[in-house]
Amino acid sequence: MDSTQILGYVGALIVGLVLGLIGGGGSILTVPLLVYLLGYNPIIATAYSLFVVGSTSLVGTFQKYREGLVDVKTGLAFSFPSFVAVYLSRRYVVPNIPDTLFTIQNFTLTKEMGVMIFFSIIMLVSSISMIKNKKNTDSSGEKQAYYKTFIQGLIIGTITGLIGAGGGFLYVPALVLWANIPMKKAVGTSLIIVTINSLIGFIGDVQTLNIDWVFLLSFATISIIGILLGVYLSRFISSKKLKKGFGVFTLIMAIYIVYRETS
Repeated sequence: MDSTQILGYVGALIVGLVLGLIGGGGSILTVPLLVYLLGYNPIIATAYSLFVVGSTSLVGTFQKYREGLVDVKTGLAFSFPSFVAVYLSRRYVVPNIPDTLFTIQNFTLTKEMGVMIFFSIIMLVSSISMIKNKKNTDSSGEKQAYYKTFIQGLIIGTITGLIGAGGGFLYVPALVLWANIPMKKAVGTSLIIVTINSLIGFIGDVQTLNIDWVFLLSFATISIIGILLGVYLSRFISSKKLKKGFGVFTLIMAIYIVYRETS
């Protein structure tokens, strides 16, 4: 095992840690890690990201549920439209995106470049949200109409399907702002949505891609160890400070991805 692979597995541990601590952000680390450090094609990387983040979040969901920090009913309400959108995106939309999106003079935007740039845009929006870190006041607990949840789930599911993300970094603020769930419970609830979305999205990829199961299972196993550690550490670490710090890191990564893809 060379130094690059070792760094890759260290990265897998960090992916799990981040998921356990803030309930999202695993794919923000996983996709660039697989593409730029381990040299995977972005389409393969986004597929692997779905499996790693999904399987890791499954373990995290059980841990958070034991602590009473998962609103199963709300999680499933968001999950249904989301996993439908994720599956359709991975099964039919991503495989049918043309290899060359457009060419302007000497610049050609390829499918792989387009996926990574779109990914970086979502990262940028996410980072700004985390850095602003608005205080959450627990609301009266009123739930919004389900048709709004359904539409929101479809939109976020489509976005996460295209970029190969679990969507935790989008679902946590959605659960806080739209479903009126307290922050700590939103983190736990997001994991159940991420689990369902990611694994069903990955099923769409299995039908169109060749999967290196040995690597993928070993990477996911290390990430699962990371989330167990992250869930434990979340009891002692301020999620607000951590979220802001991770937001800054995400912003830097977004800028780096755009630089790498366009230079």
